[in-house]
Amino acid sequence: MNKIAIIKLSAMGDIIHSMIVLDFIKQKYPNIQIDWFVESAFAAVLENNPNISNIIKLNLKSIKKSKKNIFSQLKLVSEYKNNNYDLIIDAQGLIKSSIVARVLGKNIAGFCKNSTREGFASFFYSKKITIDYKENVIDRNAYLFSKAFDLDIKKDDILNKKPFLYYKNEDEIIYDFLDINRKNILLVIGASWKSKIYSKEKFAKIVDSIDGNFLIVWGSEEEKEMANYISLNSKALVLPKIDLNSLKALVSKVDLVIGNDTGPTHMAWALNTPSITIFGNTPAYRNAYETAINKTIKSETKVNPLKLDKNDFSINTIDEQKIVKIAKELLYV
Repeated sequence: MNKIAIIKLSAMGDIIHSMIVLDFIKQKYPNIQIDWFVESAFAAVLENNPNISNIIKLNLKSIKKSKKNIFSQLKLVSEYKNNNYDLIIDAQGLIKSSIVARVLGKNIAGFCKNSTREGFASFFYSKKITIDYKENVIDRNAYLFSKAFDLDIKKDDILNKKPFLYYKNEDEIIYDFLDINRKNILLVIGASWKSKIYSKEKFAKIVDSIDGNFLIVWGSEEEKEMANYISLNSKALVLPKIDLNSLKALVSKVDLVIGNDTGPTHMAWALNTPSITIFGNTPAYRNAYETAINKTIKSETKVNPLKLDKNDFSINTIDEQKIVKIAKELLYV
């Protein structure tokens, strides 16, 4: 096998959870060319990774704004069909990602119709792989690629992984905020839905319960307002807006990340940085990998991963002192 295409378009956390397989592929096929098709907004997560040969940036989300954009996007994808990929892996499992795969070629591996949310996507695959949709997403990715490539990725292999996010020429301003004399703790306060966001009041209480240098990262004006509230009501510092490349660098340098179930928090797991991921209406057992240094805390809500409830704000029932306790164990043991 000389040349493959991976299709994992979004979102940041999902892309990170798929990238775990790259080292294992390269171990078996050291000279293989790996091209990754991704939404342009998340391409920076993949950048500087030595295992990826080419990053092809798409903008399929633009089709929602104008149906005419489908033609320009399919034309862009079709420019790569002459690459004659030995194998195309649709790790997204959506109809739109399966169409991208089919434009690229016919030898396609992906989840079977009962193993993904949009089962019709499997119609385009030549190799259909079965694993329960409720299984951990990292295990699902490992299983998909193991079957597609005849690999044997074990749980211990994942637990003993090397960091697999890379950065280069990061914004040096991040180093001005790090404290060499205290533990540096990064707060990831945003998320894709409001009901996935832990309250700013409880974040402020966490800050004041731990002796450390707290930094707050934000990505939108709404998150910036939240960050400013936490800073005004605690000793935390609000970072300037930074790009994804610099965020990877920062996550790799801090002593602990505390955040919601969202991409920047999952960066910590990928970089072997201690972390606490806070879950409410999304399933902790499925969306994260617990390790000795990567912990999760979950509300008492029972979550069906096939039917997430965006009106469930149970994340805010989590006692912040339970998070403080875990944080102190990770920081000072």
